[in-house]
Amino acid sequence: MSAPKRQDTRKFFENLSGAGKSIAVLTSGGDAQGMNAAVRAVVRMGIYVGAKVYFIHEGYQGMVDGGDNIKEATWESVSSMLQVGGTVIGSARCKAFRTHEGRLKAAHNLVERNITNLCVIGGDGSLTGANLFREEWSGLLDELLQQGLISEDAVHTNSVLHIVGMVGSIDNDFCGTDMTIGTDSALHRIIEVVDAIMTTAQSHQRTFVLEVMGRHCGYLALVSALACGADWVFFPEMPPEDGWEDNMCQKLSENRADKKRLNIIIVAEGAIDCHNKPITPDYIKDLVVRNLGFDTRVTILGHVQRGGTPSAFDRILASRMGVEAVLALLEASAGTPACVVSLVGNQAVRLPLMECVQMTQEVQKAMDEKKFEDAVRLRGRSFENNLITYRLLSYRKADSEIPNSSFNVAVLNVGAPAAGMNAAVRSAVRVGITEGHKMFAVSDGFEGFYKGQIKEIKWGDVGGWTGQGGSLLGTKRTLPGKHLEQIAEQIRIHNINALLVIGGFETCDRIKQSASGTKRRVFIIETMGGYCGYLATVGGLAAGADTVYIYEEPFDIRDLQANVEHLTQKMKTTIQRGLVLRNESCNENFTTDFIYQLYSEEGRGVFDCRKNILGHMQQGGAPSPFDRNFGTKVAAKAVQWITKTLKESYKGGRVFANSEESACLLGMRRRALVFQPVSKLRDETDFEHRIPKEQWWLKLRPLMKILAKYKTSYDVSDSGQLEHVSRFRAKEGDASSAI
Repeated sequence: MSAPKRQDTRKFFENLSGAGKSIAVLTSGGDAQGMNAAVRAVVRMGIYVGAKVYFIHEGYQGMVDGGDNIKEATWESVSSMLQVGGTVIGSARCKAFRTHEGRLKAAHNLVERNITNLCVIGGDGSLTGANLFREEWSGLLDELLQQGLISEDAVHTNSVLHIVGMVGSIDNDFCGTDMTIGTDSALHRIIEVVDAIMTTAQSHQRTFVLEVMGRHCGYLALVSALACGADWVFFPEMPPEDGWEDNMCQKLSENRADKKRLNIIIVAEGAIDCHNKPITPDYIKDLVVRNLGFDTRVTILGHVQRGGTPSAFDRILASRMGVEAVLALLEASAGTPACVVSLVGNQAVRLPLMECVQMTQEVQKAMDEKKFEDAVRLRGRSFENNLITYRLLSYRKADSEIPNSSFNVAVLNVGAPAAGMNAAVRSAVRVGITEGHKMFAVSDGFEGFYKGQIKEIKWGDVGGWTGQGGSLLGTKRTLPGKHLEQIAEQIRIHNINALLVIGGFETCDRIKQSASGTKRRVFIIETMGGYCGYLATVGGLAAGADTVYIYEEPFDIRDLQANVEHLTQKMKTTIQRGLVLRNESCNENFTTDFIYQLYSEEGRGVFDCRKNILGHMQQGGAPSPFDRNFGTKVAAKAVQWITKTLKESYKGGRVFANSEESACLLGMRRRALVFQPVSKLRDETDFEHRIPKEQWWLKLRPLMKILAKYKTSYDVSDSGQLEHVSRFRAKEGDASSAI
């Protein structure tokens, strides 16, 4: 008797139809990089499912004014906007929408076009306004009917207004989501300025005071301080205690005495002291000059932080949120509350809009009442953990305060160099010293290990490492297998009790490729990644690629031909640019040259081709803010785990490491960082091709194809569940469970 077939519980979006529905998208409030990617995703996903999609230009003002401000969107109308900063459909502060009369006009303009699905991209004020509009909707329709402006049929047809929000805010000041659209790009701008300033500051032994945005939220200040290793940071959620002036000056003086040639102080524009008195960059400058005599300069970044091209992270985040927003609108019923699409870990989730708004308002209330610890916790586990990590790495304890653990811990880099490795090493060394361990650095990976290239590394030795690219410890691809006896001997000689290995199968967050031109042109780009198609896939999603070829998704000549024909048809419209990405090991016969020649020949007369093999430039350069931050926090968490495991394994003067749990891999799984025994990962790994057997990001490929106008199947099993924001509220002692 055969075993019963396993029931397929997956849900596919093909069952969701937008036929007969109209969706409008608007951007409101302050602009943020990535808003255009969200607009593009809403438009294309909406058209894909058969709905009519409208732009509302100039935010709520355009909704109130109506006319040409509300225009139907086409597939081509959002072409080439993915890489543009700001918002191309405009945003404006609108006093009229705050009045009942203004909202009545807005309702009339929507009903005239049968628009009952609204996608709002903005901050908490914009989203609160949208929710009020939704609550008033039936009353507004009754008024319009009484005034003879709409018919009873129109009231019946447009009886329910569905609202889905996406948070576009560079401040990351909205509770319920790990990241808001625009935050990562703003961090890029800040870090670019800090990296540039550090060179001139070192040359002249200067102190720089940088003011960053964040009137009510200190996320940008805190994370940029963490990402550049700033000496001091001021932000509204955690004002310094009385006497901070002397403490700060003492720390700056100690750093100079420790041969550090520069000081960086970061100030959020809303920074206050514990008496709610503003702390300004000029006040800090005068303080440092008066007390220490240091050459001190002030730089106010201002609107530079809002400008420029959106980062790859923001493009992908906004694209995922835009698609999820359309799915939420298609699935909404009359009783569904207005929701906001959020990011938790690497998952897109839906949360009740007003729950998030209320919690965001609670943060401000806690700050007004000087309950600053509560304000930090209400910001969420990610914010709280950023603060804990910054404190761990920035403030060196006195020798008398550091416990003596008697454990020796070694750190080494292996595999290909990856941006963020040095930030991870710095974090590991400083947290290890704080935990009382003696820290050792191993040069040149396992090759240096067996050769005995091991030396103690101190707190000051890793100063300034956060923003450095590559691997300052050095790394080789040498595997330990042939040299286990020599490595064991070195472990014995140096009495090493624990080993932190940073690297492994090549990973790299840094990939950027944008292409534009006046001619119809297709770019064929080869990316790195070995047999892993992650870089090609997410790079393709970030750059708006038409096709991405990867090893995990086999293809043949018929697929290539279909892709060329599909692109040729698109290029016969107003679309000027095509982008094809190929992972370096996707197919040994269909090489980059082969694909380039095929597209060149088949596209003759319609478009011309260019090719580019990115090569090792993907591993070079300074690490992104995400890589610095992620490397820093993951390494800190790893060393804390090592400390705990060493204490548990220490018996009779020796460390016993004979259980599976004594060798773990730390990584992100769905919504949390997880320690997984390496032995248990064997069954989940394809060692021949150096990739996991199951890859979470493969679920993003259908999304990329949909946005490139391919018919495909999209598993939306993870979507559709409206969750509650309270589950993400941080609790005492829970800060280490999330980054």
